[in-house]
Amino acid sequence: MARVFSKKQIERYASPQRIAALGRQVTETLNAHPRVQWLESPYVQLFVCQNFISDEDCDLLIDMIDSDSQPSTLYEGTEREGYRTSYSCNVDPNDPDIRRIDKTICDLMGLPQSHSEVLQGQRYQVGQQFKDHHDYFHETEKYWEYEGPNGGQRTWTAMAYLNEPEKGGATAFPQLQYQVEPRRGMLLIWNNMSRDGKPNIDTLHAGTAVEQGAKYIITKWFRLNEWQKAWVR
Repeated sequence: MARVFSKKQIERYASPQRIAALGRQVTETLNAHPRVQWLESPYVQLFVCQNFISDEDCDLLIDMIDSDSQPSTLYEGTEREGYRTSYSCNVDPNDPDIRRIDKTICDLMGLPQSHSEVLQGQRYQVGQQFKDHHDYFHETEKYWEYEGPNGGQRTWTAMAYLNEPEKGGATAFPQLQYQVEPRRGMLLIWNNMSRDGKPNIDTLHAGTAVEQGAKYIITKWFRLNEWQKAWVR
């Protein structure tokens, strides 16, 4: 039997009012940063920061991903054959370089590390992809029984490109008819929620198949509440 949350719990884990306030806060922080560019869309809040990750750190992260990645997974009950075919790993949160890189992302967005998940590295080789999906949690899915108390709704996503594949590998937003081509060191940021604090279906996106070369990225997800597998302080 599915777990039933109380109204108080539901409000804590995915409060539209708190999520909307958080969205306004992050948007103001990003808009005030001289190196952050707003990608003008009336449907999704999208931002980029060029040359955010240094070449040295890109190489460092690529090496970490190569040394520790395993086939990417989906939540139990949502698996679909061929849907996510990349390789992934959670990089070591205790590594001093990872802590430094992670902090720069949190600082840029004005969000605490305690409300963020560990950086995840991903590698896409020729033919590998992650088909259309949302980063926010679908609260009707069984995994919400765990993820709700484990930090609440996923609010913002920050994704950095560590290299440029020879062909393919764009991040596509089909609802927007728009895609972002990988550019080494670039950080792509978006709000998974609408301005009213509810899940934004227009944030549907995909890691399109790499056609030549390989693609490396790191992804960081932020939560409404403190993540319960929080960083070692």
